[in-house]
Amino acid sequence: MNRLLSGLLLFIGVHAYAHAQAEVYLCVDDNGKKEYKNTGAVKGCKKVDLQGITVLPAPTPPAAGKKPQGKPASSPSDFPKVDDSTQKARDSDRKQILMDELKTEEQKLANIKKEYNNGEPERRGDERNFAKYQERTNLMKEDISRTEKNIEALKREIANAK
Repeated sequence: MNRLLSGLLLFIGVHAYAHAQAEVYLCVDDNGKKEYKNTGAVKGCKKVDLQGITVLPAPTPPAAGKKPQGKPASSPSDFPKVDDSTQKARDSDRKQILMDELKTEEQKLANIKKEYNNGEPERRGDERNFAKYQERTNLMKEDISRTEKNIEALKREIANAK
């Protein structure tokens, strides 16, 4: 008896859920605001026909130790190819750009360190307040750290360049 009752309740619940999902109404109020509802008992509601959802099973993964069948992915035949000399020229240009950036960052670091003066930069006329002086000193210290990190990153990129 309990099985029959629980089965009947389950059937009613699924049927009610499916029924609720099947009917959707678009309701527009006096201000023009649109709302989607599952009942159309309110004035200004029209039933919306929704397409059903199509469910496709996921492809099964290959068994462990077995290679997937088919040929590996490759670029399409009309995909533009670059000849070796063009690629070498591009790589050379890239390396030169990185070298120029490195030189600029190193010059920037030298200037900031010179102005920083080992943590005691010269005070400006607008820095009568010691807090302003400390703030500028801290900003300079952060600039030095950031520039050093940029230099390290550029050196890594240059080392990775062909």
